Amino acid sequence: MSDATNVWADVPDWGGLGALQLARPDGTRLGASVWELQPGAAQFVYHFHHGSEELLVVLRGRPTVQLHDGDRQLEEGDVVTFPRGPEGGHRIRNDGEHTARVLLVSTNASPDVAEYPSSGKVAWIVDREHHFHRASDEVEHAGPE
Repeated sequence: MSDATNVWADVPDWGGLGALQLARPDGTRLGASVWELQPGAAQFVYHFHHGSEELLVVLRGRPTVQLHDGDRQLEEGDVVTFPRGPEGGHRIRNDGEHTARVLLVSTNASPDVAEYPSSGKVAWIVDREHHFHRASDEVEHAGPE
């Protein structure tokens, strides 16, 4: 993602989806990015964080957000919070006929742990670096076998 300082700057197109990270100086945690979703596109997979909270603001269009308790279609100006833990689970997609543009703000906790229930994966995140593992690889403890 490239850095910008304006939510209306051009967003790159990665094949129906694109994102633009808003400038975040090193050493700060609060960050934001602008996402554009073409019709039929989705952002990542359903997931939630154990350390970070997120906030979604709809700038344009009518995206749908999958939440822990079902789908919710949003409209321009809607604001949705994603708290830490399973109740903050989310996935943003565009089921509409027009491009949707959203602003995502995150507390970017470091370290953080994110869970991806549909794939059985877990990520530990330190200083913006994601490390993915399968939850099924869990062992009893870190000591010798």
